[in-house]
Amino acid sequence: MLTTNSTPQTLISIHKPFLSGVGNYIASFPNAQKSSISSTKGPIKIQVPRPATTGIKAVLASSEKPTNVKAIITVLRTLGGALSLSQGLDIITDLLGKSLLVELVAAELDPKSDLEKATIKSYAHKAGTDNNEIYYESSFEIPEDFGEVGAIMIQNEHHKEIFVKNIVLDGFPCGSVESYLPSQTPSGLKRYRENELIILRGDGQGQRETADRIYDYDVYNDLGDPDASDDLVRPVLGGVEHPYPRRCRTGRPRTEKDPLSESRSDSEYVPRDEAFSEVKQLTFSANTVFSLLHALIPSLETIIGGNQRFPHFTAIDTLFNEGLELGDTPRTGLLGNIIPRLVKVVSHTKRNVLQFETPETIDRDKFAWFRDAEFARQTLAGVNPYCIKLVTELPLKSNLDPEVYGSAESAITKELVEEEIGGCMTALEQKKFFILDYHDFLLPYVNKVRELKGTTLYGSRTLFFLTSNGTLRPLAIELTRPPVNGKPQWKQVFKPCWDATGVWLWRLAKSHVLAHDSGYHELVSHWLRTHCCTEPYVIATNRQLSAMHPIYRLLHPHLRYTMEINALARGALINANGVIESSFSPGKYSMELSSVAYDQLWQFDLQALPADLVSRGMAMEDPTAPHGLKLTIEDYPFASDGLLIWDATKLWVTDYVSIYYPEASLIQSDNELQEWWTEIRTVGHGDKKNEPWWPELKTPNDLIGILTTIIWVASGHHAAVNFGQYHFGGYFPNRPTIARTQMPTEDPNDEEMAIFLKRPEEFLLECFPSQLQATIVMAVLDVLSNHSPDEEYIGKEIQPYWAENKIVKAAFERFNGRLKEIEGIIDSRNANTYLMNRTGAGVVPYELLKPFSEAGVTGKGVPNSISI
Repeated sequence: MLTTNSTPQTLISIHKPFLSGVGNYIASFPNAQKSSISSTKGPIKIQVPRPATTGIKAVLASSEKPTNVKAIITVLRTLGGALSLSQGLDIITDLLGKSLLVELVAAELDPKSDLEKATIKSYAHKAGTDNNEIYYESSFEIPEDFGEVGAIMIQNEHHKEIFVKNIVLDGFPCGSVESYLPSQTPSGLKRYRENELIILRGDGQGQRETADRIYDYDVYNDLGDPDASDDLVRPVLGGVEHPYPRRCRTGRPRTEKDPLSESRSDSEYVPRDEAFSEVKQLTFSANTVFSLLHALIPSLETIIGGNQRFPHFTAIDTLFNEGLELGDTPRTGLLGNIIPRLVKVVSHTKRNVLQFETPETIDRDKFAWFRDAEFARQTLAGVNPYCIKLVTELPLKSNLDPEVYGSAESAITKELVEEEIGGCMTALEQKKFFILDYHDFLLPYVNKVRELKGTTLYGSRTLFFLTSNGTLRPLAIELTRPPVNGKPQWKQVFKPCWDATGVWLWRLAKSHVLAHDSGYHELVSHWLRTHCCTEPYVIATNRQLSAMHPIYRLLHPHLRYTMEINALARGALINANGVIESSFSPGKYSMELSSVAYDQLWQFDLQALPADLVSRGMAMEDPTAPHGLKLTIEDYPFASDGLLIWDATKLWVTDYVSIYYPEASLIQSDNELQEWWTEIRTVGHGDKKNEPWWPELKTPNDLIGILTTIIWVASGHHAAVNFGQYHFGGYFPNRPTIARTQMPTEDPNDEEMAIFLKRPEEFLLECFPSQLQATIVMAVLDVLSNHSPDEEYIGKEIQPYWAENKIVKAAFERFNGRLKEIEGIIDSRNANTYLMNRTGAGVVPYELLKPFSEAGVTGKGVPNSISI
């Protein structure tokens, strides 16, 4: 994708194959350094990425120097219906023979003048079509002293954007296309390389247009909509008051009521090279998410409306058995074709019905959600395995100010624990106690959230005990409300018990904890730690690393499409009154809480899986143990499978980095690499730029650690918290996203207690999400748990630009082979009946970190990037 008319011609890498129309737009494809050249007979084929893949492939010509060269350019046909004005003009342009201007750029400067050699130009003429491909040909006369071709530049003179698939040069020797460090750039390409990065950075001014390729930073100042309503005012995330990672700058005008807020838009800008291609827009991922957010959800709001609860549990079952009729509104007319898994057409009525597939968790065991064993198991093998922590001291104690929030001492006392298991302190020493602790995180927001309609909140602690068979047993749940309106702090402990009233109070307390866990999962484990924190990596990589850079090429598959899906999220998921605010307990404070988590908890070094496990007490360093770690709970499926992916990834990164950086001096002298890491720390994550835990970048090992962490977050971490969302949350009683009513014992009154004692099931249903909230969240989780048919899985397919490099290819094949082994290891673990956190009657096997998957909601598969 290219620049505006006023922008000078620029070098565009093979990773950026979009060419806008009308103007001096140039795309080019960097050649290899001289030392990597080899020769063979045959045409040169430079492979430009398809919508789902990127790369370059060269088949080399003979070493002789012919003077006549032919270039064949393959362009993917633009999709669309009726002939537009721009398409008509492009037909005329083709007839006039001026459609694509192709230029060959010499790799080296003229040795006599030390200046760039003049490029060799030729117009490409339309030569034929085949299905969705259009072929253009151009011919060149090459002087003998031209030397090696270092780049091919294309100027698109059509009125519409095109997508270049590949270029074939026939009749001229050319080196295989390789990566090289800035200091190794052929002299004839240095200026192009530098200018390209200048254009990608932009000048920080003006509003971004669809065709722009500019990567710049901004704060999250576009989540609210103050001009529409005072109720939609939201704080700016990013800065001293609310620290946060940066997003891509769009430059939209500020709102009239709030000069700090940016106005909303129906379409969110992302740099053109980051957006889904037109072909991908009409396939699964982008179109499905867009249709869900902009067609299905508004229809549900019209059909269901209100905040009524489900009248009984069988009414929940009808969403799977019979479905919900959507009617014939224009918005839903095509949904059956776009979201066929969710929206089905009833044959005898020809009407659209929203009917959910039964989640595997419930399909295997309809009452799994009721069982304490499953509640505990999912902390280790569910969709949010990042929050369980080792307890190192009892009694539990808050770090919040007791003058503001009340007593810091937990109501889960040693005596209470002693009654449950006996030998309390011995069990503590033996590392038998674990906790889900949302007490200090949520308590400061309890009174704020309770002012909102239709929701409530507590600070919560849930204590577990590790049994002799390696499973967790819930011991107690503590719910806390801080002082408010003259009332003192309220806290109560709930335990599994045998009397009817206690059993139902325990179930209600679990529902509150699950709502807390669901909110933390979505806002922190999922959105913040993967989507949000990765966006600065995407921006910095494109601003500071040339597409010729080997580290750009390593990272590119893992950063693809993330900015596009994040933009969709800002548009309808995390915005004011979006899905998160409307359906999760914190309501309008949801994103603010995400900022609190970033401020208090996020550290780059702890995003590495081994460091994360150690920091939570779930592992300890042990050089004699596999992966160098001894797990505190041996049967911790997320950790044991995740470490397999982590180690395989680190080995691949190590092999790759060692090819280009055999010594530390190359790291330190690489100005692009150093600027990249500096910008990530000081701009992209600028609110934490002075933190002491940022890794240095001085040695190959430093670089390996940084890159492995980034790749893990985009692949393994995201897969673990994303693709099981429908399995575990599709039947919402298993993971309610909101608790709408307080515990009946908090401020008891006779009427409320009478209702609870007479019909406890109805009390629980009232606490659960409303029909509208549940249905919307179920639809969102279904779509977000889906693998696209063109999903790109980690280590499965080599990038085309590595295929001709034997050393990189061998390293990648080792990576691929290891991932195939991991598939078998995970299958073996899931068949081991001694591993009770992943096997057993009605238990869903833990497959979220199996590397590969087929399309659909499979509960497995680790994509390269955060693409949904």
